[in-house]
Amino acid sequence: MKKFTNYFFLLLTITLFLSCSTANTSVKNKDNLQEAKETIKYLALGDSYTIGENVCETCRFPVQLKEKLDGSNLNKNVSLEIIAKTGWTTTDLLKAIEVEKPPSNYDLVTLLIGVNNQYQNKDFKLYEKEFAELVTKATILAKGDCKNVIVLSIPDYAYTPYGDKSGKFKTITTELAKYNAFAKKYCQQHSIRYINITDITQEGLKNPTLTATDGLHTSEIAYSKFVDRIVPIALQVIK
Repeated sequence: MKKFTNYFFLLLTITLFLSCSTANTSVKNKDNLQEAKETIKYLALGDSYTIGENVCETCRFPVQLKEKLDGSNLNKNVSLEIIAKTGWTTTDLLKAIEVEKPPSNYDLVTLLIGVNNQYQNKDFKLYEKEFAELVTKATILAKGDCKNVIVLSIPDYAYTPYGDKSGKFKTITTELAKYNAFAKKYCQQHSIRYINITDITQEGLKNPTLTATDGLHTSEIAYSKFVDRIVPIALQVIK
């Protein structure tokens, strides 16, 4: 009986030891997988349409894009940084980049800028010059690879209650079309990815949910429509 008891305890000890070893191995393997998960660095450059004027922090399009990419089953984490402020022109954004000095190691950079150049009646030639400079800076920040940069077209605020009542509907939409035509052509000539989202905002008078409660800026719903178009292209960039 004593021999049987000793044998039982020996067998139990071996079983517990093996169980602990297996458990420790599982924990280590899990930790290694977490450590191996790659982080994708995303930088969003722009103005009110990037910082999300009059919408919640998680409603702005860069955050919605980050969340979609996080959930894309690529086994990658996405970190987000934003350099944008309501009212910024191309000049303001260039100055902000110089001040903040972001590193040149981003895997993805989006650029949406120009509406305030038009709104503030800046010389169009200034936009032509500084848009090109911003695309160059965005490319440098995107590890020097233009394929990591996505330019978004400027939303058309003529199709908002503010634009509709301004008495300048035709002027606004015509001038913004000129800005977007230049940006699109420039991007095509320099192999920069360009996504048109302007037509989404031009549904704003028919669909009031596309406009924020201030009657001027873009809503969370409109941003989600932006992101639906951006995601397939962004996935091509980060894969």
